[in-house]
Amino acid sequence: MLNRRMFLGAGTLLAAGALAPWRSFAQEAAAELRPMTGHVVPISREEHLARIARAQALMAEAGLAAVLIEPGASLTYFTGVQWWRSERLTAAILPREGGIGIVTPFFEEPSVHESLKVPADVRTWNEDEDPLRTVAGFLRDRRLAGPVGIEETVRYFAVDGLQRAMPGIEVKSANPVVRGCRMVKSDHEIALMQIASDITLAAYRYTWPRIERGMAPHQIGAIMDGATRALGGNPEFSLILLGEAAAYPHGSGQPQAVRDGEVVLMDCGCTVQGYQSDISRTFVHGSASAEQRRVWDQVHQGQQIAFAAARIGAPAGSVDDAVRRQYESWGYGPFYRLPGLSHRTGHGIGLDGHEPVNLVHGETTPLAAGMCFSNEPGLYIPGRFGIRLEDCFHMTADGPRWFTTPPPSIDRPFD
Repeated sequence: MLNRRMFLGAGTLLAAGALAPWRSFAQEAAAELRPMTGHVVPISREEHLARIARAQALMAEAGLAAVLIEPGASLTYFTGVQWWRSERLTAAILPREGGIGIVTPFFEEPSVHESLKVPADVRTWNEDEDPLRTVAGFLRDRRLAGPVGIEETVRYFAVDGLQRAMPGIEVKSANPVVRGCRMVKSDHEIALMQIASDITLAAYRYTWPRIERGMAPHQIGAIMDGATRALGGNPEFSLILLGEAAAYPHGSGQPQAVRDGEVVLMDCGCTVQGYQSDISRTFVHGSASAEQRRVWDQVHQGQQIAFAAARIGAPAGSVDDAVRRQYESWGYGPFYRLPGLSHRTGHGIGLDGHEPVNLVHGETTPLAAGMCFSNEPGLYIPGRFGIRLEDCFHMTADGPRWFTTPPPSIDRPFD
C-alpha cells in the first residue's frame, strides 16, 4: 500500500528514468558495510501466545466475545501471519477463550501456514462461497454470541458481510483490546526497534559525506537504501526533500537538486523483524545562513521540550501542547498555522510506522511505560525551507528514553 512518502519517492524515480546508474551505490555499501543484525532474535511462538492471552483478558474486561482482524500489523502481531489484503478475505478470529481461528481461501491455506506461529483452527472457503459465512460458522461453533470487536483497520465489506451472515450480531470497536496490547511494547520489541534505529543512523552516517551538489532525491535515496540493506535492515522509506520542498512536510513532486546553501531534509526508516525506525535529519549543503541556523536551533529546542514533557501518566496531547506554547512565543502559528508546526509533534511507532496513539493536541491517553513515539516538532516556512529533526523514544518507569539522540548542531547532524 502506497503512502505519500512512497508515492513521491516513486514519482521522482520514474521522472529520473531508471535506477540502473545508481546500483553501484548499493554494491559499494555492501562491500564496505557489515550487517548489524547477527544477534537478532525473532518474536517466538511463546510471545505470540502470550499476546493472545493478554488480548483475551482485555476482551473479558471489555465484554467482547471475539475480535476480527484482517491482514496487516495486528494480524502479524498476534499470529505471525504475514499476508496482504485483497478482495479475497483472509482474517483471524481471536475468541475470548480457547484457540484462535483463521479464515482464508482454500488455495491459500498452505501459504498462510508458512508464517502462522500459533495453533489455529484454519477454515477455508472456495471461490463460490461467502467467506463471512465461514467466519460466522466459527463464531457459532464456539458459541460466541456476544459482541464482536472489529480491529480498526478492518474494511467495511467484512463488517457488512458478517452482519448479513449473522443478523442481529453486535459489533464494537476492538481498540480497547488491540491498542491495549500493541501500544505497550515488550522489552523484546523495544530491542528490535533499537536495532532498526541503530541501522538507520549508521546508514545516514554512510550517506551524508557522499551527498554532492547536483544530486537528485532518488540518487541520495539510493545510497541510503543500499547502506540500509548492507547493514541488515529492510528499507521502509527514504524521503529526501531539497530546498523549498523541505517546507512541505511530505515534499513536492517538482524536480529538485542539491544546491549550495540550501536545506537537505532526509526522513528515512527501516524494519528489523517488522519493527520500524523513523529518523529525520536536516542540514545545509555548504554553509548555513543565520536564518537556517536559528530555525534549526528552535526545532532542536522543540525536541527537548517534547522529551521533557513526556512523563508517565501525562496525557499524550500535553507533549504537543508544550512544544506549541514555546513555538507560539517565538511568533509561529498559532496552533497548526504556517509558518510554524503544521503537524502533530509525534506519532506512535512499532510494527506500523504510524500507529496509535499520537502526540497531538487533545489526545487524553496517559503515557505509560513501553509506549513508543516519534519526536519531530518541525518548523516550516512556505516558499523558503523547512527544518525537521526526528528521533524516537520509548517510555520507561523513570520517563522517556531515546532510541537515537538528537544531533548537537546543524553542522554536526549525525553526531
